[in-house]
Amino acid sequence: MKQNRTTIKVRYQETDMMGVVYHANYLVWFEIGRTAFIEDLGFKYHEIEQRGVYSPVVDVSIHYQKPVRYGDDVHVLTWVEAYDGLRITYGYEVRHESGEAAVKGTTKHVIVKQESFRPVSIRRSFPEWHEAYLQSMESEA
Repeated sequence: MKQNRTTIKVRYQETDMMGVVYHANYLVWFEIGRTAFIEDLGFKYHEIEQRGVYSPVVDVSIHYQKPVRYGDDVHVLTWVEAYDGLRITYGYEVRHESGEAAVKGTTKHVIVKQESFRPVSIRRSFPEWHEAYLQSMESEA
C-alpha cells in the first residue's frame, strides 16, 4: 500500500492552555497529508475543482493516543484505507519522531457536483484517479 509521509513542525498557536496541540488541528494536519498524498499520485485538488466538482468530507474518525506539544516535529502518514468507486476513505497516523503513534484517524469523502452537491462516480468521471486509487491500495513488494 502506498503511503505519504509529511513532516509537521508544531507551531505555538496550534497548542491549547495545557501546552498540547488543540484537538481540531489534527484535522488540518490530515488535510495537509491528504493533499500531499494526492499530489504524490500525480493530481492536484484544484484541478478536480476546475472540472466542476468538490470533494467534501462526509465522515471523520479520530483517536488520540499521546499528546503532541509545541516544538515537536511529527509525521503524518496518509494512505487509502478504502475505496469503492464512489467513496474514498483516507487513513492517517500522526507519529512522533520516535515513531510512537500520537493520533490515528480516517476521513471519508465523496465527489459531488458544485452546483447541486449530487454525488459523482469517480470510476466513471475520473478514470485516471480511479486507477491511481486502486494502484495505491496494492501491496508494494
